Amino acid sequence: MPNHPHDCGHDHCDHAHGPRHIYIYSPSGAVRDKAAFKRGIARLQAMGHEVEVDPDALASHTRFAGDDATRLAAIHRAAASGADVALISRGGYGLTRILPGIQYKAVAKAVERGTQFVGVSDFTAFQSALLAKTGATTWAGPALVGDLGVPGEPDDIMLACLDDLLTGHGEGSGWRMNAEKPRADGQPAVRDIYVKKATLWGGNLAVLCSLVGTPYFPQVKGGVLFLEDVGEHPYRVERLLTQLLHAGVLAQQKAVVLGQFNEYKLTPHDKGFKLQSVVDWLRTQIKAPVLTNLPFGHVPTKVLLPVGAEVSLSVEGRDALIYWGHAH
Repeated sequence: MPNHPHDCGHDHCDHAHGPRHIYIYSPSGAVRDKAAFKRGIARLQAMGHEVEVDPDALASHTRFAGDDATRLAAIHRAAASGADVALISRGGYGLTRILPGIQYKAVAKAVERGTQFVGVSDFTAFQSALLAKTGATTWAGPALVGDLGVPGEPDDIMLACLDDLLTGHGEGSGWRMNAEKPRADGQPAVRDIYVKKATLWGGNLAVLCSLVGTPYFPQVKGGVLFLEDVGEHPYRVERLLTQLLHAGVLAQQKAVVLGQFNEYKLTPHDKGFKLQSVVDWLRTQIKAPVLTNLPFGHVPTKVLLPVGAEVSLSVEGRDALIYWGHAH
């Protein structure tokens, strides 16, 4: 097990590496925080990387980073850029409505040539669609504005995981799950497990659920499904999970891994119904283990996860590890 509660599973003191070519583009919401955008670029440059900014990265059309055609063109420029990493400026909303216009084969070829597509939140729509259409692997990870463009220093674990991706050394991610009461039969809430050769997939829960019943929803069986969300009350999280449950998706997974669910408010009406209530309920609905506290979501500390890659998953006590070796 990695010895840090949130660890990228790699010691990177001994690796010298050259600069990487990073392409910044905006496939979703408009960038409103220009200062954070500039800070993020400056930070990547300070790390020694070459940053190329898409010509429409700061475009704005109502709430979007340009109209649909503009954002589609940006995705295709990112795919044609030859960059080592194509990093979104931010999430928000906008990808689900342009999924039919994406040239998936061109994006998959870019991935084959070595471009790693990285993003979070609304980016789940792009990642899921690409996985469903081509099987190509992308990375759930930071966005420029919200993660690299923060005032002060970005989260060191997120930076270490990003560095692992840029240097090609990322091999896995370990973390410590929440402390939970034992089950009624005295067994631990999560038993020790080892899952091997399972497809890692998932991302933002609301975005993923919006794809159910469409050609852009991955048909992953025997997978490890990871989920996170922001601003969704626990009852809404449960309702979204219920959709995946009734659609038969959850029963087909080897494990469900819950990341961070934050920025919601409980009310007196809840009378003790909280996120743990949802976790407890979910465990009564599926046979697969439900793991907690993955360091991923709309939070500063986020690991990078290869969506579509084959992974192994192990749990010993509260220590969990997702391992993918060299997915790229």
